[in-house]
Amino acid sequence: MLAVLKRELSAYFKAPIGYVFIAASFLFSGFFFWMFSLSSGSTDVAPVFQGMFYVYMIFVPILTMRLMAEDNRQKTDQLLLTAPVSLFGLVLGKFLSAYVIFLMGDIIMLIYGIVMSCFATVNWAMIFGNFLALAFVGGIFVSAGLFISSLTESQMIAAIGSFALNISLMLITTLTSVIPWKFLSDVIMSLSIFDRYYEFTTGIFSLSNMFFFLSVIVIFLFLTVRILEKRRWA
Repeated sequence: MLAVLKRELSAYFKAPIGYVFIAASFLFSGFFFWMFSLSSGSTDVAPVFQGMFYVYMIFVPILTMRLMAEDNRQKTDQLLLTAPVSLFGLVLGKFLSAYVIFLMGDIIMLIYGIVMSCFATVNWAMIFGNFLALAFVGGIFVSAGLFISSLTESQMIAAIGSFALNISLMLITTLTSVIPWKFLSDVIMSLSIFDRYYEFTTGIFSLSNMFFFLSVIVIFLFLTVRILEKRRWA
């Protein structure tokens, strides 16, 4: 797994995509921080995190599109499938490589909190809640993008498919409004990622929500492993 992780991290920084993603994260978060906090003199950074939520919905698919699709296109996936590493280790290494890049872009949000704390009293519970919420959702976006990337040889299709999947995950709450059966509506609502994300942003740390986010990540990683298993024995 570590060998795969190092290989993929190196690939991100040999190509411009790693630098571009981190730079874009700093650029957009800095703009939101200036617009919602500095210009208004507010210590509420929730709008900054909410803005980055939608930015990452778009940019994470670009980060993950090459993870499996590039190997599939170049036919080097067969080398990976026969390498002395478990399929789960392979998938986990690729997931962690993209997730590390994501966190490099996301960590700047905590620095904004430190900057504000030098001049005013800040609500650290809310800042950490927003940071954890974005970190968990980022993990879901990365794992979902990895899964979609394993289904195709085209990076463009992987990016578009991942973006569509991210939107679908966020629209679960909207879907419940058109379902006439309350029981089914409640079941679907319990699967809503956005509602659980919102609880974190208010400073509410719930173990059930953490378990839910981690479970969704594991499910996508499991599905990716199943795709590779099928390809290995095809």
